Amino acid sequence: MPLIKRNILARTAWLLGAVVTVAFLPACVATAPQIERPAAISNDALLEQGIQFAVEDLLAQALKTPGFQIQPKSALDQLLKTGNNKPVEKSLVVIDNTLEGVAGQQTEGTRLVDRRMLQLLRDRLDSHEVAAVNAENVKSANYLVTGTLTQAEVRNSNSGFKINVSLTDLRSGFVIAQAVARVRSNGVDETPTRFFRESPAVSKDRATDGQIKTAQTRAGAEADGLYLSRLPVAALISDGDKQYENGRCDEALKYYEAAVSRPAGQQLHVLNGIYLCQMQLERMDAAEAAFGRIVALGLATNNLSVKFLFRPGSVEFIGDSKVNAPYAMWLRQIARETAAAKVCMLVVGHTSKTGTEQVNNRLSLQRGATIQRRLDLMAPEISGRIQPVGMGFKENLIGTGTDDLRDALDRRVEFKVRPC
Repeated sequence: MPLIKRNILARTAWLLGAVVTVAFLPACVATAPQIERPAAISNDALLEQGIQFAVEDLLAQALKTPGFQIQPKSALDQLLKTGNNKPVEKSLVVIDNTLEGVAGQQTEGTRLVDRRMLQLLRDRLDSHEVAAVNAENVKSANYLVTGTLTQAEVRNSNSGFKINVSLTDLRSGFVIAQAVARVRSNGVDETPTRFFRESPAVSKDRATDGQIKTAQTRAGAEADGLYLSRLPVAALISDGDKQYENGRCDEALKYYEAAVSRPAGQQLHVLNGIYLCQMQLERMDAAEAAFGRIVALGLATNNLSVKFLFRPGSVEFIGDSKVNAPYAMWLRQIARETAAAKVCMLVVGHTSKTGTEQVNNRLSLQRGATIQRRLDLMAPEISGRIQPVGMGFKENLIGTGTDDLRDALDRRVEFKVRPC
């Protein structure tokens, strides 16, 4: 028999034997291990326990989704060793910054959630690459982790927090897993990060709302479309925030300016970043121009809240010159942009939750009137178009009543466009 024919027959026989062998291989060779969802934890759990539970529950759900699993090779492929020389291409999972679920800011507590989720996901997810989102990796990301840390609606000594974490398939735009954990307040640091402590205006907007909504979206539903569409800009903002937190304003400014140059980058968060960097670099004219843009955007979207801090129980600004030094410039730009826009406004004063409701209602109205009078003096043409309103602590965003940096947003002044 010719040598070639003998080789063909031998190869055929070997393959037939391999197929028979495959039929008797254990089923687990071609089946990925299933992970059971963890048992529920107590609402009295610590933050660390809540983070761990949320990550384990998220992965247990995700790994049951065929698209998320890295499918093992079939028994025949393994026996024939096909494709072994090719490196396995891993899907990329990126983690967006966890937000406080009401005010939409980042705190020391949300930063802890980010660090622990990154570590836990990397430890438990060998089949995927896991990284914090940035301007480079967002371009090739396959999955997105979005989280919130939300305080209980009723604030008291026994109230706690809720962790919401979702996993979105960026190819389809659908949430494929979502986990919830409730934890006690002990050990949750509500102090805003440096960027949010120092920002002059509240930066919560429609994109922030979409991010919060996505973190709290059940598996099987669509993630917020606007939030997903703005991920590339959000990644630039995140990189800028990190540089700012590390004191590198020159570098931070590059990211913020790259973000604001895009249509989706016209956001209060970006403009706050530009303002902060120009202030840190002592470019006062540029800082004032940046604040003017904050006011113009806030009036155009009817979403302008500025953090004028008052002395407790007083209509006088806080005495710290490092804090109140830019207030005159802020008022000047608010008066100028209001006049330019030819709008009428409500100046809404707010207070933190300290003291009685009656006292805070009166105090917040007095603070709104104080701002109104200052604006009238700076731009007489808007006199009569501004009306002060006091909300007391009815619309607290934080609600701790600590009267410090943690609840500074509760002592804000809002400027609401109204019909003339």
